[in-house]
Amino acid sequence: MTDIKCASDGPYLIAGPLEITDPQGNVLKIAEGKTAALCRCGHSGNKPFCDGQHKAQSWKGSEAGKQP
Repeated sequence: MTDIKCASDGPYLIAGPLEITDPQGNVLKIAEGKTAALCRCGHSGNKPFCDGQHKAQSWKGSEAGKQP
């Protein structure tokens, strides 16, 4: 099972192994035991990955999710 966690006021944290396909079709591989931090604030200069800009922008994203 894939585990995705929303860090309080931070990125989505996804434990590998996993593959992420970018818009150009490039596959980015995250190895077993590694964690990918994906941007959810929209400010990262390294999308889809988090680069810490949520802190610099004082971004808040601690809303609760609802079951789809």
